[in-house]
Amino acid sequence: MVYFLIPVYIMKTRIGILGLGGVGGYFGGLLAKTYFNSDTIEIIFIARGETQRLIKANGLTIKTDDALIVAHPFLVSNDPEAIGKLDYIICATKTYDIEESLNSIQKSFKKNTIVLPLYNGVDAPERISTMYPDHEVLQGCVYIVSMIESPSVIRKIGPFEKLFFGSPSAPMNRLKELQTIFSKAGIESYLVDVIEDKVWEKFIFISALASATSYLDQNIGQIIATDASRAIYVELLNEITMIAAVKGLNLPNDIIMQTILKLEKTPHDATSSMHRDLLAGGKFELASLTEFVINEGIKYEIATPTYDKVFTKLKALLPSESNSY
Repeated sequence: MVYFLIPVYIMKTRIGILGLGGVGGYFGGLLAKTYFNSDTIEIIFIARGETQRLIKANGLTIKTDDALIVAHPFLVSNDPEAIGKLDYIICATKTYDIEESLNSIQKSFKKNTIVLPLYNGVDAPERISTMYPDHEVLQGCVYIVSMIESPSVIRKIGPFEKLFFGSPSAPMNRLKELQTIFSKAGIESYLVDVIEDKVWEKFIFISALASATSYLDQNIGQIIATDASRAIYVELLNEITMIAAVKGLNLPNDIIMQTILKLEKTPHDATSSMHRDLLAGGKFELASLTEFVINEGIKYEIATPTYDKVFTKLKALLPSESNSY
């Protein structure tokens, strides 16, 4: 009797990281570091230009307060043919790049591709679902202070990092699979039942912070230390939390005090990513972080005079040219 050996092919879980800034670069780097030689998981960085060239040559570097991590993905490319089909896409570009960046990898979607947006705003899931109505789009948010130090180099400040995600409709086995992948990579992540509340809790923090730091041209420490600046920040918090309450979100009764305490625990020399982008002279996320709140106020008949004042000033500073992801 002759026996034939039949090869067994293991279908790998393929995860694309779209956007290698402070969030995508940091969490994507941890995933790439952990699963570089994995037989079951492939991490693909979706990048172009100088970032792609440097990562191909040297890997992606993460600098923390006490460590230096160099991560090499399975592949770094912006060519959908080379990237192939993806099981998960973790999106962390700027919110003004959502449509363009996702359209560029349309061919990498397959029937059951799941998208996890990790943006600063709360409008991304709806925008992505409009583009890909047949795909599951999760909700997610992160708390982290990290930024691009140079192309292919991410700088993380302080020890604080948390990732929250969830969905009322995605298959639970897929959500748990993703949670396990994060956990094995050392990512402090939480699969949340009512994720919209958690996303809005983060949005209240980042929207008020981004609007205040950019409007005042001050970092976190300066806002905390200056009575007039702190008052503007609190006014922004009052307006956005009123909108959240009218929307029926289940947030803590002391959400404003909790948000202020979070701010005080954040490194005082740090600022918001929107403020950094403004200082760099590029586009910044005014539409998703400030104007969105004004539009929600109009929708729910809630006055937002402080947000209006911030938006009017910052809109005049917004350039027209687009940034790459």
